Amino acid sequence: MLDGPNRTHPKRGLRARTLRVCAVCAAAAVAASLVACSPTGPPSRTQDPSVRAAPPALGPPQGERQGRGAMLARALKPLMPDGDTRLAVAVFDLDSADQEVASYGAKDSFVTASISKLGILAALLLQAQDEDRALTAAERGYAEEMIRTSDNEAANSLWQSIGEAVGLDAAHERLGLEATKGGPGTSWGLTRTTARDQVQLLRAVFARGPVSTPRPPKGLNQASRAYIRRLMGQITDEQDWGVSAAGSPGDQWALKNGWIQRNTTGLWVINSVGQVTVHGHHYLVSVLSSGNPSMESGVKLVERAARAAIGAASAHVRPWPGKP
Repeated sequence: MLDGPNRTHPKRGLRARTLRVCAVCAAAAVAASLVACSPTGPPSRTQDPSVRAAPPALGPPQGERQGRGAMLARALKPLMPDGDTRLAVAVFDLDSADQEVASYGAKDSFVTASISKLGILAALLLQAQDEDRALTAAERGYAEEMIRTSDNEAANSLWQSIGEAVGLDAAHERLGLEATKGGPGTSWGLTRTTARDQVQLLRAVFARGPVSTPRPPKGLNQASRAYIRRLMGQITDEQDWGVSAAGSPGDQWALKNGWIQRNTTGLWVINSVGQVTVHGHHYLVSVLSSGNPSMESGVKLVERAARAAIGAASAHVRPWPGKP
């Protein structure tokens, strides 16, 4: 089941919010592999705000390059549940001169669900740049619905506009993604990716200066980057969960979430990618997970993992915001 356009989305906040799942199956290919969803969706689920767990305790400050990956692995280890759950995390400090991406499970591949909508929009904007034109009013309408409310029908339209997987893969290669493959046919939600690739895509959007790419054509221009950032910062309240839980209270965030319940296992894919701010530092974070027994447990894992990722990337920043 793909997260989708009926405006009933999982809700997170400072108080208990309702997690509600509803989806529109984008195509037969998606429906064959994902659990079908009724128009009203399953019963609502309430998530306790305590799932926004405190960050792991930080040891003495260390050199910024010293063992960030190892620190991240140690921070994530106690969060991992038993069973079939898989997790991959990557984090990048935009304000550090160090260009290291700290990662865990960097090469592990996951189904994207709706985080692939960021790639669809990036591909659309790159194609418009190449044609030296602005997006049409219809394209802008679809883009807004696709990112802000995770509307599947809007994604279907833009997926066709970019040339489906061929267009998505071309854009990803151009932006430096190395291990992401567009989904088959109309199934954009079955695109496969890695946590490191998702941070690379975020860098193409949020980096302040020019972003080097492996191919001669230029990447996203400043206007395109600003447009994507604006939409990611206007996600509806019902989808304020995931990496946004790792940011400092009151600071701005930008994100895109995705969720699927797999038909074959009944287990959940829960993903969240975005940019958060902690003590004035801007971090890019991607958290991918699969095999979650429920949506609630998956959201809880993703949020704790995001906080652990920021903790590992910011050991030199004191004190940690909020309660210890």
